[in-house]
Amino acid sequence: MNRKEMLCSLAALGLSSSVARAADRSKTKLGLCTDSSRAQAKLPRPGSPSVPFFDPLNYLEYCHSLGAGGIQVPLGRRDETYCSTLRRKAEEYGMFIESSGSLPRDKADLDRFEADVRTAKAVGAGVIRVVPVAGRRYEDYDSLDQFRQQMERAVQSAQLAEPVAARHRIRLAIENHKDQRVGERIETLKRLNSEYVGMCLDTGNSIALLEDPMEVVEAFAPWAWSVHLKDAAVKECENGFLLIDLPLGEGFLDLSKMVEVIRKARPEAQYTLELIARDPLEVPCLTDKYWGPMGDASGRDLARILRMVRAHAHQKPLPPIGRMGPEELARVEEDYVKRSLAYAREHLGL
Repeated sequence: MNRKEMLCSLAALGLSSSVARAADRSKTKLGLCTDSSRAQAKLPRPGSPSVPFFDPLNYLEYCHSLGAGGIQVPLGRRDETYCSTLRRKAEEYGMFIESSGSLPRDKADLDRFEADVRTAKAVGAGVIRVVPVAGRRYEDYDSLDQFRQQMERAVQSAQLAEPVAARHRIRLAIENHKDQRVGERIETLKRLNSEYVGMCLDTGNSIALLEDPMEVVEAFAPWAWSVHLKDAAVKECENGFLLIDLPLGEGFLDLSKMVEVIRKARPEAQYTLELIARDPLEVPCLTDKYWGPMGDASGRDLARILRMVRAHAHQKPLPPIGRMGPEELARVEEDYVKRSLAYAREHLGL
């Protein structure tokens, strides 16, 4: 992106000085990750359509306009001028930057990974969030052996990545992404055994693996370099239960206690909102397919999670996300984000 494109991109957002001042007054420490802005990214952009919405400079400006405290965004490989501009702008706004990247597939992919790490270092990002395996364990794998083979490849990728991260003093934050359960993930982290490999702790994902969300936070907090903060609603359905993201404070998660636990264990951890505006996900825990790759999940876990679902069943009607047009969905998504940022500032000390 050249200077002219940068200026067009910022102008396209329509950010006046009064908007910027208002954002400063309502500033939070809670950042946004790109999953919280999927609908925004799909809208046509006036002014400079060649600049992607998730271009880091563009996304930084958008998040600043909402009062967010930082961004978690794919950085990729950027030149020195771009990195300097992004870092300076983030420092001016008092915002943090985290990268969202991918582990090296093999030795041949190490040059690409190191270039990504160099960019993260140059823009002042101390953390790269990574996802170990694609998809959801209970949907994308048919057996425990199949899942374990995929996880073993992910561990080998992390072992390739660790020396590069350590050399540049960048932390790799592996998200609990509906993949490993608590015991499995901690065993993996101990196996990797590095001060530069830890967690991007998602506060809601592991519900889909029949794990109590507070127990997950308590177990993972000591490993957390980064936090995907989310709230959730649940409701029974024929094949198990429905799981959906809601604005912070509008679901059933005890966010105040979760933040307290994480702060005590990792006061330096940074928080980003992950709130995907979409229809509920079905967790089909009453089907045979679900149990094939699930390992040590037990009938006791199932009984406990279903009791939790019944105790916290969401009573309010959910918006018909799937039937919304692009512009309406983008409005709902941004409203969700604004409500969440306000809740984080007013109730969580973020």
